[in-house]
Amino acid sequence: MTEMRRRMEEELNLRGCSPRTSKAYLGWMTRFAQHYHRPPEELGNEQVRAFLVTLLAEGKLSRATLVQAFSALKFFYVRVLHRSFEIENIRFPRKRGALPRVLNGSEVRRLLEAASELKEQAILMTLYSTGLRLRELTHLQIKDIDSNKMQIRVRQGKGAKDRTVMLSRTLLDALRRYFLSYRPESWLFYGETRQQPLSDQTVQRTVRRLSAKAGLGAGVTTHTLRHSFATHLLEQGTELPYIQELLGHKSIKTTMLYARVSPPALRKVISPLDRLDWKAPELK
Repeated sequence: MTEMRRRMEEELNLRGCSPRTSKAYLGWMTRFAQHYHRPPEELGNEQVRAFLVTLLAEGKLSRATLVQAFSALKFFYVRVLHRSFEIENIRFPRKRGALPRVLNGSEVRRLLEAASELKEQAILMTLYSTGLRLRELTHLQIKDIDSNKMQIRVRQGKGAKDRTVMLSRTLLDALRRYFLSYRPESWLFYGETRQQPLSDQTVQRTVRRLSAKAGLGAGVTTHTLRHSFATHLLEQGTELPYIQELLGHKSIKTTMLYARVSPPALRKVISPLDRLDWKAPELK
């Protein structure tokens, strides 16, 4: 698959796919080839469908992962080989309706207080005060922090889009203390050296460890802080379109999830009938 891999990598780069997406797509093509012990270009729609059916039958993959496998195969056949891709009657299981976990204010404080190092606390504060995704956090650069405009620039977020989020005054004070202590050079939160960003895995491990220390139990991740950020904004009266922009959601439907998570916010919604300066007459 050497030549085909080169062509697929080239096509992924030309279409501006993120490194993570490219790695995932190439991984699925390798898995597909290994499944049949044949190069993918020698296989067709029949083998693709059988491969997807096998993945479904295993029942171990989430809907998002199955869709990703489908998309990778379609990309290869349509964009690289310029062939037709006609896969019918494949139904991926729908997403479960479970709502994401959200920490309340007291739990957020306990998590922040569990940090024994300034760097750990600054990372947690950044996640909660901005709603950044994990990858967006680890790739923040010093120049992205604009203390004059009180904004943080998010470069190449999901969908390869830039956006800005607010910079909390409390976070700015913490970042200034962090800067004086750790002296980052380019990446705001650097890894083993100042020349490389902190790894996603390191941040996730840190959140899990501090969550356990704070007595919050299992299941708290960096995305939990993102969910908490959005839910608390909604409870404070922030309108959904603003939350959508801050989170970098492509569709308002995704942001509307937080209306389900936050019943208190819904209780604040006043019916237009109640706003009328009118009293219903007594009718017989």
